[in-house]
Amino acid sequence: MARITLTVNDRERALDVRDPGEPLLFVLRNQLGLTGAKYGCGVGQCGACTVLVDGEAVRSCLVPAGSAAGRAVTTVEHLGTAERPGPLQRAFIEQQAAQCGYCVPGMVMSAAALLRRNPRPTGDEVKRALDGNLCRCGTHQRIIDAVLLAAGTR
Repeated sequence: MARITLTVNDRERALDVRDPGEPLLFVLRNQLGLTGAKYGCGVGQCGACTVLVDGEAVRSCLVPAGSAAGRAVTTVEHLGTAERPGPLQRAFIEQQAAQCGYCVPGMVMSAAALLRRNPRPTGDEVKRALDGNLCRCGTHQRIIDAVLLAAGTR
């Protein structure tokens, strides 16, 4: 066992992990109960597990939990709740940008990282930012429209 301290959603958490190399995704889901980030492919290709680390979108299935110590980790749960969704989440709801919903937390977190860097992106910039997030439902245009709506450019 190893003890690590993570700052997740602005809250410092001291955790005992089996191995500091354990994926951040597993620690978030299994120890902290933050299940927004999903296990998809496990190799960083689908984007379902995307969270922010120091404001940058990362695949939490690839990030060793120990390497996130001392860094700010933000999950989709921090952006809002079902009762009080944040602006980006509201835009996804308004645009009906989700069908099954499995990819949506990762899409939202990639979009949040984009909007943090560039508050008024173009459609092409949104497409590039979300390029690594896979969606099998085919709501891609609605997802792009939601990000542009949240940015106030649609």
